[in-house]
Amino acid sequence: MKTNRREFILNSLLTAAGLSSVSNLTAKPLSIKKLTSMFDTDVFKISVFSKHLQWLNHAEMAQVAAQIGFDGVDITVRPGGHVLPERVIEDLPKAVDTVRKAGMNVFMITTSITDADNPFTENILKTASTLGIQHYRTGWLHYNSQKNIEDNLRDIELQLAKLAAINKKYSIIGEYQNHSGDYFGAPIWDLYTVLKRINSPWLGSQYDIFHATVEGANAWPIGLKLIKPYIKSIDIKDFQWAKKDGKWITEVVRLREGFVDFKSYLTTLKTLGINVPVSMHFEYPLGGAEHGASTLTIERDEVIKAMQTDLNAFKALLRAAGLSG
Repeated sequence: MKTNRREFILNSLLTAAGLSSVSNLTAKPLSIKKLTSMFDTDVFKISVFSKHLQWLNHAEMAQVAAQIGFDGVDITVRPGGHVLPERVIEDLPKAVDTVRKAGMNVFMITTSITDADNPFTENILKTASTLGIQHYRTGWLHYNSQKNIEDNLRDIELQLAKLAAINKKYSIIGEYQNHSGDYFGAPIWDLYTVLKRINSPWLGSQYDIFHATVEGANAWPIGLKLIKPYIKSIDIKDFQWAKKDGKWITEVVRLREGFVDFKSYLTTLKTLGINVPVSMHFEYPLGGAEHGASTLTIERDEVIKAMQTDLNAFKALLRAAGLSG
């Protein structure tokens, strides 16, 4: 009999706890209920991107995230992250355990994975899946300027198809974030084209409204509708245009102080039926936390207050749009 994903996840957690299967807990319904509820839904569950808490160790990170009011932590599992790829087997279970003990969950992790054959890829995906993590963000890809667009798309399709296959092996979804600039995925249609060709439930999009707005201030709803079938998670941040050295650039700002039309965006998500987990990013000046610094140049309470304010603002936006969160 084929084991469903929930049973697989629960059995993995129970094995880690020294129990052999879900059936061993039938005499303890409260324990089953508590474990099962962790994976009932991740719809609009809000995680803090742990890049912005890298001035804290795992335990302190979990405590601060819980204090602020997040539902989870989007753990960085990449070079310079909270968990280093070469230590994922040893350190990711510890990090996840501290988050769950603080009353939250790990709905997703952020990686630099783009290559199924990279020596760290399999260990990261296997470890994350065993821990019940269902989503991971991939790394980014760039166009090869020596090739035309169609040849680039074929190359990227082959690369990501191999990734989809290993994702399937470990029952974890890889999600590519659209990033403005000279990136594959920036205009959305290219990412849609490749995802459609691969046609795997184990490979999708982490949709970023910030970057979609940068690339299409008025056209982002078209791209959103196009990529809708493949959106598995979203991330949240805001920006404004600023002129620096005679050139217009994007400048990240506090939530609701910038150009992103969150009201229209969230209303569109509801209309399209997009119900996915959220990663919140804090990339405006924040004493180094915005860059993933290991030490701060401002008081930690300032960072915590800023995150709390943005989180409360986003929750209010969700409520106003009639979305859970």
